[in-house]
Amino acid sequence: MEAKELCLEIPGVELASGFYRDFGRPALLSRFEPYMDRMTIGLVGEGSECFGFDDRLSMDHDYGPSFCIWLSRDLYEEIGPAVAQVYDSLPRDYKNVSFRLRREQAEGRRGVIPTLPFYQKFLGNKVPPESALEWLAIPESYLAVATNGVLFHSPDTEFVRIRKQLLDFYPEDVCKKKLAANLVKMAHAGQVNYERMAKREDPVAARLALDQFIEAAIRVLYLLNKRYCPYYKWMWRGLERLPGQYGIPALLRSLAAGQVMNREETLALVDAVCRQMAGILLVRGYTVSQESFLERQAYWVAETIADPRLRNLPILMG
Repeated sequence: MEAKELCLEIPGVELASGFYRDFGRPALLSRFEPYMDRMTIGLVGEGSECFGFDDRLSMDHDYGPSFCIWLSRDLYEEIGPAVAQVYDSLPRDYKNVSFRLRREQAEGRRGVIPTLPFYQKFLGNKVPPESALEWLAIPESYLAVATNGVLFHSPDTEFVRIRKQLLDFYPEDVCKKKLAANLVKMAHAGQVNYERMAKREDPVAARLALDQFIEAAIRVLYLLNKRYCPYYKWMWRGLERLPGQYGIPALLRSLAAGQVMNREETLALVDAVCRQMAGILLVRGYTVSQESFLERQAYWVAETIADPRLRNLPILMG
């Protein structure tokens, strides 16, 4: 099946929005109108549809009309079961789309959800994180999941306030720490170890080094665009939507598609990526040099971290 044939006629978020508009909202207003300014409703969380990445291949599981209703703890205790009863009474079919295979793992992703447990599932007990170390401890893909999607009804609720704080992105010191870590990974994997493994005629180790270089470069671009990098399956799809690319994705695509043991061609592409990355760091004010060996760039970035607890952590921690 070609990529152009994979496009969904109705993407999941569009299906959810229409389903809420035509059935969910009228049903909720009829029973809970006084509570509507305390509810947040939308499609956020786990699943490719929440990122807008779903296609026809996604329809074999967890695809169908659904949405989320987030309630504070007090409101959930007061009316949660009654709201869930209304939600469960909504039609199972919408616009000729029925619920497909619903996996056991997907239980609790849609319907009525308490706000804090939703966020704590991805972030841990501190919601939102307070200290730099708490931020650093959260896997970036979890932050991406917790902040993706679209809200259809978003009054000033606990859910919306937490979401806004998370979307404001990392504290600057944390962003710098993660930048430094990924710049070092790029240097070690692409500028040093790839060539060593290729010279040793070890294609597996060379491939792994190159893959680590590509992944770290993608993560740097997300950080520079102040976006959380999603799960590896969606890194590339998300990268294509970022504004500040500077031609790097085209170079990474060539690296991924090239012959791993073609050392001369591969090193030329690695060098081009690193030079572009150094130029971006200079323009963004993270460094004062266009030095293309990114380990040096990483230490220059790390030296500007104000918090000594972060600055003194191992450079690769991030």
